[in-house]
This record gives sequence, structure tokens and C-alpha cells, in this order.
Amino acid sequence: MSNEAPVIGVLALQGDVREHLVALAAADAVARPVRRPEELAEVDGLVVPGGESTTISKLAVLFGVMEPLRARVRAGMPVYGTCAGLIMLADKILDPRSGQETIGGIDMIVRRNAFGRQNESFEAAVHVKGVAGDPVEGVFIRAPWVESVGAEAEVLAEHEGHIVAVRQGNALATSFHPELTGDHRVHALFVDMVRANRAPESL
Repeated sequence: MSNEAPVIGVLALQGDVREHLVALAAADAVARPVRRPEELAEVDGLVVPGGESTTISKLAVLFGVMEPLRARVRAGMPVYGTCAGLIMLADKILDPRSGQETIGGIDMIVRRNAFGRQNESFEAAVHVKGVAGDPVEGVFIRAPWVESVGAEAEVLAEHEGHIVAVRQGNALATSFHPELTGDHRVHALFVDMVRANRAPESL
């Protein structure tokens, strides 16, 4: 069982879903879009992509997937959020929109659009702990940053003094979009997390 490729979903409510599916497949996972609770139940892990965090929150509630997703994250399902996905995995948002909810899972406080507006998007080389070799090329698009983390959360990367990658247990989050660069090492890190989480079941 442990040698089989893990099945990893991409929350397909908004954002660059296709790029994440491609990156996960390149990292030797079986990747599929997830919109509904029954699809969520069939995956070993989940990626929450970028987009607009308020919209993702509202659509997750509308599609009936928010509560099942929270339950699975609490139960230890590996989850990886990029950009807006990072906001969705935060236990607290510094400046939430009215009615905005999060999945939670990482003890961190995040600031939305912290790096500026759409026209201030940029790329930067980021050293990510756990990713071997050269720095990761991070694409920052209306990106959030992490204001602070709790004792259980591990900072994996910073950019200009701001936290841009965090891990807590089976939850991983980055402010930037690695799926847009053709460098699949961050996705490979997440696939390894999913494999490790499945391993006890195969004994």
C-alpha cells in the first residue's frame, strides 16, 4: 500500500487548480479536483490553492465542504495552502473581511495582501527549510505574510524579514505560488508528508 502513489486533491472552488494538479502529478501523486464532501473523503491529502480567500471561504460553505474539511484537518489529514490557501489554514486573520471563515490548522496570525496589490506582484528566491538544493523561486501575487506563529508552528522561510512559509504537523503553507514556476520541489515535500502520514496504515 505504501508504495502506491498517494491520492491528493486540489480544492477546485477558485484559483490556479490546473497548475497544482500538474505539479502534484510531476511529484508522483495521483491528483484530482475536489469540490464536494464525497470527493474530499477519497483523498489522502489536499492542496488549497490561491485565489481570493473570502470567495474560497464562501464557496466552501456553499458547497458543503467547509465543515468536513475542518474535521479532516483536525484529524490529521495533510493539507497544503498557497497564498489565499495560507490564509485559509490560519487560525486567525489580522484583518478579516466580514463573514470570512478559515479552515484553520496552523497556529498563526496572517495579514491579507501584505505584500501589496496585484500590480506589485513579484518573484523572489526563497530558501525553504526541507527543500534541498537551490532556493525556490517564489511568485508573490497579492500575497499575504505571517505576522506571528504559535509554539507548535515551524517557520520554514522568510522574505525581507517576513514569514512566508510555515509548517505545523501535517499542515504546510506558503505565501507564494510554487506551482507557477515549473519547480515542483515544494509539492514533492508535501507529497512526502502525505506518504509519511499513510505509512502506518500499511504496516
